[in-house]
Amino acid sequence: MTPTTIVPRTSPPTLGLDERITGALIGAAVGDALGGPVEGWSPEQIAERHGGRVRGIVGPWHGDDWRTARPIAPYHKGDGHVTDDTLMTHALIRVYTGVRDHLDAYDIAGHLVPDLMSRPRWIPELEAEALPLQRIFLAEKWIVARLHYGHADPREAGSGNIVNCGAAMYMAPVGLVNAAHPEAAYAEALEIAGAHQSSYGREAAGVFAAAVAAACAPGATPASVVTAALALAKDGTRSAIEAVREVAVRHSDFESALAPLRAAVAPFDTVGPDYRAPSLGARRPSRLHSIEELPIALGMLLVGDGDYRRTVLGSVNYGRDCDSIATMGGALAGALNGAAAIPADWSKTVAEASRLDLHTPARELAEVAREIFVRDTARRRAHESAFAALAGER
Repeated sequence: MTPTTIVPRTSPPTLGLDERITGALIGAAVGDALGGPVEGWSPEQIAERHGGRVRGIVGPWHGDDWRTARPIAPYHKGDGHVTDDTLMTHALIRVYTGVRDHLDAYDIAGHLVPDLMSRPRWIPELEAEALPLQRIFLAEKWIVARLHYGHADPREAGSGNIVNCGAAMYMAPVGLVNAAHPEAAYAEALEIAGAHQSSYGREAAGVFAAAVAAACAPGATPASVVTAALALAKDGTRSAIEAVREVAVRHSDFESALAPLRAAVAPFDTVGPDYRAPSLGARRPSRLHSIEELPIALGMLLVGDGDYRRTVLGSVNYGRDCDSIATMGGALAGALNGAAAIPADWSKTVAEASRLDLHTPARELAEVAREIFVRDTARRRAHESAFAALAGER
């Protein structure tokens, strides 16, 4: 195949903070909902089931039998329902709106854990009101087990948990409150994720937050987002992103990129070729490996040249853990382009089917981000003044 040269696309210069935050959060939720019904399957299985590639919101894999069909039951994945990726993202936003400043691992213990285990909310996949704890995966239940019942030090509670994308999948808000400052987003996400995971799962959380922050910068492009991620990524995470980038820049259509991207990330992925039957070494700490979801999301951002529809549909049709891939890709493309780039019929269907107000969390997080920036500016000036005095400049 002849390599395709991708002309860098500059994000709209008029996009402000509110537009980018709204785009990122709605983009993540819509990507999550599109990927949910085909999660765990291969691109070939997805095409066979749907008579071709998925091009929008689809119904449950097993149709009306979703309540009993294994391994999905009892979750209604499809028809515009968001999954735990969005539930956790919104839960983290609620922590920010409560603390109204940068977060640390203690805020996860003091705010996120009580929210998950004591405040019933509408759970779209269950089509019922329930505690978020009853929906989230075992890797997220670990937070409650370790912090509430185990009384672990919040900074170390993630040690011993399985290593997957569970911490990374909901870190977009960290990138957004640190908009245009990838280094700060990386550091804050690593601190928060310490309460949840270790190793390359925690590293991916930091790198994804950094990528979201980079996508908010004026003039950001898919290439600049990936460059910012690589500037901070360590070990296997960095190597996996580099390998995927090398492949992604040769493609401008996700159809031709599906198999090459999987081949590029496979050496770093511990799950193995059969997503539903993980290898014996799956999800164990390692400096050589990476989660699959983040590199592929960045790869699809490059393949789609930052276009929201192309980025998310590429992520969805990749299969495997595609709800999380599309959540990440949707957040990045949404931050680059704003909410106007997200198909209105998709966002409307997701909001109605999931019974979620997708705009209010974005509006609230934007308010918090501005407050944090004011505090950061004051703290920075105080430090500059103190250092100048110490250096004998005043």
